[in-house]
This record gives sequence, structure tokens and C-alpha cells, in this order.
Amino acid sequence: MSKLTPQQGTIVANGLEFAFLELGEGPLVLCLHGFPDRAESFVPLLRALADAGYRAVAPYLRGYAPSGFAPDGDYGIGMLAQDVIALIDHFGADRASVVGHDWGAVAGYAAANLRPDRVDRLVTAAVPHLRRFLLRPSFAQLSRSSYMLAFQWPNAERKLMRNDFADLERRISRWSPGWMFAQQDWWIALKSAFREPRRLSAALAYYRALGRLVVDADLWRLATAPVSVPTRVIYGSRDGCIGAEMFANQDHLFTAGLDLQRVEAGHFMHQERPEEFARLVLEFLRPEAAA
Repeated sequence: MSKLTPQQGTIVANGLEFAFLELGEGPLVLCLHGFPDRAESFVPLLRALADAGYRAVAPYLRGYAPSGFAPDGDYGIGMLAQDVIALIDHFGADRASVVGHDWGAVAGYAAANLRPDRVDRLVTAAVPHLRRFLLRPSFAQLSRSSYMLAFQWPNAERKLMRNDFADLERRISRWSPGWMFAQQDWWIALKSAFREPRRLSAALAYYRALGRLVVDADLWRLATAPVSVPTRVIYGSRDGCIGAEMFANQDHLFTAGLDLQRVEAGHFMHQERPEEFARLVLEFLRPEAAA
């Protein structure tokens, strides 16, 4: 794998300024991060994709530094889907493949439902189909997902920032047991960004917007309709955020086929096992690229 450094850039799409990392030339692949994460976590994947002949772009999602804040405060699923399509438009592609982890996976599912004609292939990580997640959670998952309720409270930002983000560090440690991230540049940069309270509020706004799904029929359909593009879903066997059992019994929600892959890792498998993760992405996007 090359050690090329991705280029950094800034563009305006869907009325918002997006910062991004880019590497390579060829068919477009968008790599979408989740919470709490940054585009840099995809650098190994960007390099692998570039080596295989792709144009790989990892944007910082709306509200995540150094991208702009949502001008209307909208961090809902519908707007995330529009962001993905607008980014595809900006980079001049008729169609693109999408790789999404955590909230990036949610954005990928929604974009594929909004404009299936614009998404060639979809790879999601750490999040099952939203209909499976929202309507059929296991008892264990209800306990794991309690943090989503905690994030609804107005003082959630203050609690997460307390003692140099000790609570957030504990959560990540539970979500990816054994992953030694605390001294990594990624964690240092993440804390630095989140020390601006407005940035942390933007990240939590994704969770706070979930309630709109139950009152907006169009958003509910966008989030829960079967996905009609070929999809590979990667999950971690040790994921303490979304349990492995949540990825079973969802084949009927992928009408163009579901390819389910298990990785011996936690929630942040793309950072814990970057080479294996890149291989799984490449062999699904183009089997001969992973040979």
C-alpha cells in the first residue's frame, strides 16, 4: 500500500462548506465517517483505493471541523442523504460507490434510498439497516443504545467534555474493547475539535434529530425502505456499541443483495483492522482490485 498523503480541499455542496481528503484518480468512492470520528481515520482506505485505481474522497461530515455548520441547524437523515448526492455532483460523477461507517453508514443507506440511480455500490460498517435497528432491537441492544437517550439532554456536551473527555474515552473503550487509541493523533485531534462546544453540539445533533423520524412520514420511508443497490455490510464481532446479533435477519431489506462480513474487531474496525477493512471494501467494489 502506498504512503501517499491525501490532498486536502474545501468545496461548497448542498449549501454547505465541506472540507475533504482526496487521493487517486478513477471512479469516485466517497468514504463517510461517523461519531465520534474524523475523515483522517479513512487514510489507509484512501491509499488502498487510490492504489487500485479509484478517486477516493473522505469528507468531514456537516458540523465536524473543519467543515461548516448546518446553516439551518438541520443534521437529520434527509439532509445527510442530500449531502452525499451533492458531493457526487460536485466531484463530477454520474454515479459513485459509497463507504460509510457509523453515521456515515446511515448517510449511505439514506442516499441509496434517495437516489439509487446515483449509488453504484454501498459498503456500510458497524450499522445494520435502520429498519432492523429501529424496529427489532435485541434486549442487549436497548441497553447498549442508552447513550443515544443520554445525548438528548441539554447538558450532554458538558458531561462529555468533563475531565478531558473522560466519559467519551470510556465509551469508545467499551465500543472497541482493547483498541489502544488514547495516545493516537486521531484522538488528540478529535478532542481538540470538540473543545469548541458548538462542534460537539453539532455531532450530538445527529442523534437529537432522530425523533423526527416518527413524525415525518417521508423521512421514515427514506430511512427504513429496502435498499435497492448492491450492499456489503461489515460488522465487528466485539462491537460494544451495536451488537453482532443486530446484523442477522436483514437480508430482505436489501433487494439487490446483501453481502454480510464479520471482522474480529470492535466498533471502529476500519481503524483497528485497516488492512482487512480495505480488502473487504476493495473486493466488493471490484473483485479483481483486491487480487
